[in-house]
Amino acid sequence: MKDSKYRIHVALHQEEAQRVGPDDRKLEARRVETSKDQGANVLTWRFPSEQAAQPGHPAADQHAGERGPAVTRAQPRDAAGTPDASGMSGAASRAAVPPPGSRAGAAPADAAPGGGPAAQPGPPLAAEPPRLAQPAAAGRVPRGGRTFRARPSRAGRRGFAARRGTAARPGRRVRVHPALWAVAVLLALALALPLLVVDPGNHKQAPLPPGPAPLPSAEPSGADEPVVSVYLSATDTVEELPLETYLVGVLAAEMPAEFQLEALKAQAIAARTYIVQRLASGDRSGVPDERALVTDTVSHQAYISSERLTKEWAGAGKEAELAKLARAVKETEGVVMTYEGKPITASFFSTSNGYTENSEDYWKNEIPYLRSVASPWDREISPKYEDTVTIPRSEFLSKLGLSEGAVPVAAGGEGASSFIKILSYTQGKRIENVRIGGKTFTGREVRERLGLRSSQFSWKVEDGNVVITTYGYGHGVGMSQYGAEGMAREGRTAEEILAHYYTGISFDKTSNLLSSKK
Repeated sequence: MKDSKYRIHVALHQEEAQRVGPDDRKLEARRVETSKDQGANVLTWRFPSEQAAQPGHPAADQHAGERGPAVTRAQPRDAAGTPDASGMSGAASRAAVPPPGSRAGAAPADAAPGGGPAAQPGPPLAAEPPRLAQPAAAGRVPRGGRTFRARPSRAGRRGFAARRGTAARPGRRVRVHPALWAVAVLLALALALPLLVVDPGNHKQAPLPPGPAPLPSAEPSGADEPVVSVYLSATDTVEELPLETYLVGVLAAEMPAEFQLEALKAQAIAARTYIVQRLASGDRSGVPDERALVTDTVSHQAYISSERLTKEWAGAGKEAELAKLARAVKETEGVVMTYEGKPITASFFSTSNGYTENSEDYWKNEIPYLRSVASPWDREISPKYEDTVTIPRSEFLSKLGLSEGAVPVAAGGEGASSFIKILSYTQGKRIENVRIGGKTFTGREVRERLGLRSSQFSWKVEDGNVVITTYGYGHGVGMSQYGAEGMAREGRTAEEILAHYYTGISFDKTSNLLSSKK
């Protein structure tokens, strides 16, 4: 048998054990009871000398009222025989305890002669060497029985059986209620659940849908901000101020504050890109004596000085409009347009004739991101779309360098319908080349010499004057400001507006483009 599965209960009267000799010391199996329990099976033996436990015996009477019966009493248990706090099976311990009123050590009336209702003779045990007699202390009697438990070594035990009791009750096995196990399992699952639901994959970002690249995040306000020097033509002085502050003055001069916020933001990015391109290249062209980076005129970018903004805007109750311009600059702080990693020449103008121009149709160079695109919004919303001017005949001849007979005096005169002849148009529907009074001009030359708003125009001679009607306002290259407003009214964002007017551009930050210039 495996000794880890059995417990042995031996009842030996200590005084009787002193008198018997080695030859007489044979065990008689009086009662054997097996209890199948979670702990171990139980076998109980008693020695034949039960008279030591009879009343009147000196050893028994010495402590009859103090220590109770000679047989050790187990803790009460339920009918299932679950081990009690002492580690013994309830059924086995109850079988070893005499009922109230019975003689200590005597078997119950209904017990079998060997002890217990189903006594089975056990195997005889080997003779035990005599023990030294221990005199009983005053007021104490030796216990009439001993309970021995055959267990494997501590290293061979498992679970709670290897733990020898608690600090309060040493030598007792600790049992855990099943409900506590359930709580422990639930707690472990709750702690492990977050780890189980985390996807251990790459977490690669899904590709962006087709369309213009998103604007980069605005740069922190604490970034090292470039300084812009502006030539003030009215006072012949130079003003130096941070780039973002300068842009508020540009927006105030270049675009109405009543425009949609997204149109203002598109303008802010275009104006910032223009000035960053000049900062990166060191371009100071068009500035008197190169005293500054740019002027405050439309030759570069129109600009209202900080002093004028304080007096003419804040002092006139236009704080809300000024705050709106500042917001457009702040929400796009540091954002610029680039092409192949470099800031672009972000040209812009007021109103188109329905299309923008290719760069080579107004300037000499072909620039890949300045391509002609449709701009149908201007005609509907811009008050500057159409303009008519009357120029005296003599002034007309003088500005174009024509002879007296190049232009007829009246509309019905000879050659009145043929003194101006269109030779070609640009892709943007503007006049490319024209012959006037026998002399050929480009559309840009006529516009600039006569001071017209656009290079697309019609004409007539009336009462000795030349009446010219123009369509659109500005050179037509880059972004149309009223076109941007029209797109913003349709719900387009600043990046969508810019991607429409500047072909194939990307977005970057000022700090990345000017890092080598700091």
